[in-house]
Amino acid sequence: MVAIFKALGLFALAGLFEIGGGYLVWQWLRSGKPLWWGIVGSILLVLYGIVATWQVTSFGKTYAVYGAIFIVMSIAWAWYFDGFKPDRLDLIGGLVVMAGVSIILFWPRK
Repeated sequence: MVAIFKALGLFALAGLFEIGGGYLVWQWLRSGKPLWWGIVGSILLVLYGIVATWQVTSFGKTYAVYGAIFIVMSIAWAWYFDGFKPDRLDLIGGLVVMAGVSIILFWPRK
């Protein structure tokens, strides 16, 4: 059970670094924020790449699973920071990808 929470925590941390870093770079380039927003965003994006290596699964499996986590976290980020109101289909889609990723990551194997 500890391994599950550790994996999910690392995915969440990676997601915060990637989405937060991308958001800061986006704001710098598209919304005229100061250069330091882009620099901090770039540092967060590098940290995202480092945190992802802490997973115990292979590169391909880690990134396949992270893709679903990224989708759900991106919807939540847009809801909180951009005022995007996810509709029923956004929420259903998020649940579907999380179900799929749960099978990939946690289904017992021989």
